[in-house]
Amino acid sequence: MGEKRFMKGNEAIAEAAVRGGCRFFAGYPITPQNEIPEYLSWRLPEVGGSFVQGESEIASVNMVYGASAMGTRAMTSSSGPGISLKAEGISYLAAAMLPALIVNISRGGPGLGSIQPAQSDYLQATKALGHGGFHAMVFAPNSAQEACDIVYESFEYAERDRNPVLVLMDGCLGNIMEEVELPEMKEIKYEDVPEWSLSRRNGRDYQGNITPIYTEPILEGLNAMAGEMYKDWEENDVKVEEFMVDDAEYVIVAYGIASRVSKEAVINLREKGIKVGLIRPITLFPFPKKSIKNLDYNRVKGIIDIEMTIPAQMRDDIELQVMGRCPVYEYGRSGGCLLDDDGVREAIENIVCGGGENG
Repeated sequence: MGEKRFMKGNEAIAEAAVRGGCRFFAGYPITPQNEIPEYLSWRLPEVGGSFVQGESEIASVNMVYGASAMGTRAMTSSSGPGISLKAEGISYLAAAMLPALIVNISRGGPGLGSIQPAQSDYLQATKALGHGGFHAMVFAPNSAQEACDIVYESFEYAERDRNPVLVLMDGCLGNIMEEVELPEMKEIKYEDVPEWSLSRRNGRDYQGNITPIYTEPILEGLNAMAGEMYKDWEENDVKVEEFMVDDAEYVIVAYGIASRVSKEAVINLREKGIKVGLIRPITLFPFPKKSIKNLDYNRVKGIIDIEMTIPAQMRDDIELQVMGRCPVYEYGRSGGCLLDDDGVREAIENIVCGGGENG
């Protein structure tokens, strides 16, 4: 058994990153993710790592770029507007084929929005993390323990693919306190540092991918390679939880904090004889298409998208897999208004009884 601690979700992310080999963090304060840099400001120096509070989000993500180019496991974290400011740098990381961990503890939006928790950044994370049409693997944990486990392994995914990885988690989960079983510390030795990194070049010329401008065949070839990598993710890296789906007549699709409230609703409604199930995407990209596409639509009468944002942002991805075979409904709260057990349960009952809106 690993060491157990009672921790905030943000603290679990920070400790898991250190134990996963992270030795560089640069970031800038913004609610509700501030416990991550606060924790790492003292924890990284304990293990010989470096913490930098940059003068801005833009500066911070570019510091991560430099650290990653040296072969150091590096990360940054932010929320909402801060991730938008980092978008150019994240795109440059993808273009340079540099691994990094990006954590978004999301809040209400758009604009400056609200410092309260929300799930307002699904579209940004999965469709427009930065310019140029690249993708990153996007994980959406629903507990402090799962956040710990995912962050711990995220550096392995990032180095495997030489690509950024994004963890998207709302402010509720970032600040909730739960028991977490911590993994063992990974010792990253010199021989473990990637061969392509600047620190392993030994004075040789570094052939990186970033140039002032690409010639068309080179850039097209790099994009084609990335496209094949995304296809491979869809075949091998999709993570999803299916709960009481086998006989369900209505299937909820929810992630993060919304999935926890939704699972409680499923349990309560099952006690009333209402056949409801839950599909929980753990990877938002690649999206668990097969879990929705392969449902028995002779039995399933409706899909219910539950998110802590209005309008629902995941709905388009759901409808692409449903292909018109049943109605897709949505229910959510927004602007810092939290989902609650009674509200979610009543919304599902209204839909099942024919009183819901198919927006």
